Amino acid sequence: MKGDRVEIVVDAGDTTRTYQVVASRAGRRVETSVRRGVVEVSEVTRSGSVVRTARFMATRVLALVEQPVPRSDGEVPVGEDPGT
Repeated sequence: MKGDRVEIVVDAGDTTRTYQVVASRAGRRVETSVRRGVVEVSEVTRSGSVVRTARFMATRVLALVEQPVPRSDGEVPVGEDPGT
C-alpha cells in the first residue's frame, strides 16, 4: 500500500547508514526476504513485478524496521489486540 516503508540500518565500518525503501504509488507494497546471507527489500506492484530492489549483506545489517501505513478500513495489524 502506498506509504508502506522499510528502513534498513547498515554497518558501514566506522559509522552506520540508514536506507529507506518506500511504496511510492497506490497498489504497490514493500517485501523483504533473507536468502543466502543477503537481505533483499523490494518494491512490488499488484501484479508481482519488481519495481526496484535494495540488497545488503546480512552480516552488515544492524536493523530492519518495517513501518506499515495505518489502514483506514478497520484492519487490525498482526500482533495487536483488537480490543485496545
